[in-house]
Amino acid sequence: MKATEQLHRMGQSLWLDNITRGLLTSGTLERYIRELSVTGLTSNPSIFDHAIRGGGFYDDAIREKTRAAKAGEELFFDLALEDLTKAADLFRPIHDATNGMDGWVSLEVSPLLADEPARTLEAAKRLFAAANRPNLFIKIPGTPKGLSAIENAIFAGIPVNVTLLFSRDQYLQAAGAYMRGIERRIGAGLDPSVHSVASLFISRWDKAVAGREPAGLTNRLGIAIAGQAYKAYRDLLISPRWLQLAAQGASPQRLLWASTGTKDPQASDTLYVSALAAPDTVNTMPEATLLAFADHGRIPGALPIDGGDCETVLDRFSSGGIGPGELAEQLQREGAEAFVDSWNDLLRCIETKAHAVRAGAGA
Repeated sequence: MKATEQLHRMGQSLWLDNITRGLLTSGTLERYIRELSVTGLTSNPSIFDHAIRGGGFYDDAIREKTRAAKAGEELFFDLALEDLTKAADLFRPIHDATNGMDGWVSLEVSPLLADEPARTLEAAKRLFAAANRPNLFIKIPGTPKGLSAIENAIFAGIPVNVTLLFSRDQYLQAAGAYMRGIERRIGAGLDPSVHSVASLFISRWDKAVAGREPAGLTNRLGIAIAGQAYKAYRDLLISPRWLQLAAQGASPQRLLWASTGTKDPQASDTLYVSALAAPDTVNTMPEATLLAFADHGRIPGALPIDGGDCETVLDRFSSGGIGPGELAEQLQREGAEAFVDSWNDLLRCIETKAHAVRAGAGA
């Protein structure tokens, strides 16, 4: 039995952190679903940038859309929705069989709207309606200004992938926004079953402290942060507040491990997948990480529901002058800035590609 199937049987969903037109047209994504237990996928601007820049799969579509005077963000979202709706249709049987708990794809709102909750909500509504698929998450950053957009999107019935979370406290704030949206729906007599995931970024922690870790704790900070968040997640699922919502038909917001590709070339290429095996969670992994785990991955055991030794590890980092709380805020700010940079790179890539295609150069 492949390690990917073992994870799936444990109760963790394996999602692919990648989407390209080539994955769809070649049948590769269908094969991953069939052979590697992949049950969803996520996307981001960098992924689309590489996909569009890296070949000619999008040339015909870009040529056609530029003739219709489409450009910039409008052109990008047209391209992205074509890919993601096809992927959503591939995952739809899984979505239906799991009553909406799995089989999702994700599309991000423009990160340029991160400080404008009202416009973020408008964009979320527009994109979800344009996709016209029940298994499309709209990704909204879990930043302080993004929390109201998350709450209002859930109230509006829009499934949300809360992104850019880096700590237990940030996760709990996102979970609070989700539950407030559900509580408002119940108060308004609406269906409380609106799905969501909360995406906690892992490997960026270890990259941020590389070379400054206490002895013996190389590549341990991200896993400790995950353990702390996992304990909070499990505690929340048995809290009176959540149990009351669940009794009225609400669906749990699942915790998702993001950024699980290993950054350290000296470490195992399946480090974070093995360490974060946990029931009732999602791991969205880069394609190379997925293939590596299928080939030689090992599952030493499930992540303890009490977080294991996470507090001891975090105390040692704090004693060494690395405060996880302050670093979490820094990583979230830097992540938001990186999303904007990636978005601008993507729009420049699309403009360059559109000019080349119109000129007949293809690539």
